[in-house]
Formats: sequence, structure tokens, C-alpha cells
Amino acid sequence: QVQVAESGGGLVQAGGSLKLSCVVSGSIFSVNTMAWYRQAPGKQRELVADIGSAGNSDYADSVKGRFTVFRGNAKNTYHLQMNNLKVEDTAVYLCNAKGFGSGWPGSFDSWGQGTQVTVSS
Repeated sequence: QVQVAESGGGLVQAGGSLKLSCVVSGSIFSVNTMAWYRQAPGKQRELVADIGSAGNSDYADSVKGRFTVFRGNAKNTYHLQMNNLKVEDTAVYLCNAKGFGSGWPGSFDSWGQGTQVTVSS
């Protein structure tokens, strides 16, 4: 089984910064893609950023130039550095990991519970 856990959310003023963390643990052979999503009240879940096993990353237009996704020093740890935060960035941020586990059923597509980010004006 694979577990995903996010941390680092909180309350910050507009223009401030936060760094989110995502730890993927369990019987893992490889994490192929790790993605950050967010969901605000009354809105659909949207992809914020993702990073592949080769280190290639992609971002939603709304966060380009402000957010950076990168691997942490610890194995299967990922971060989302969020700078120049805006009120419209307020949402629950969720981590999604896809890859292959070392046991049955092989592949996994796992979600964390999310961490709340609130940006005040």
C-alpha cells in the first residue's frame, strides 16, 4: 500500500510565501509522476503543477513564475514553493502520486488528504 501525506499549509497574507511538502511512503518501486492539485470551495479540482521522474515539470498558467515544484532531499519527498501568493490561491492543496509499487497490484495512483492554504488580503 502507498500513502501520501501533505503538510505545510497555513494562513498567509497576500504577497507572502508558503512551502508545501508531500511525502510518498509504503511499498514503492518508483514514483513516475507527482502532482499538486488544488480545490477551492464551489470550484472544480485543478492541476497546479507536476513533476516527472526525469525532473521535468509543468505548471498551470495561473501559477507560472510564482510556484515551483521540486524534489526534496529525502527519497519520495516533493515540495511546492509558493511565492507572491494571491487571495485566489486559497484552496485545499492535494498531492497525487502515480507509479509502481513493489507488491500487488503493481501500479498505484494515490492521493493525500490535502492541506489548507488561506491567503488573506
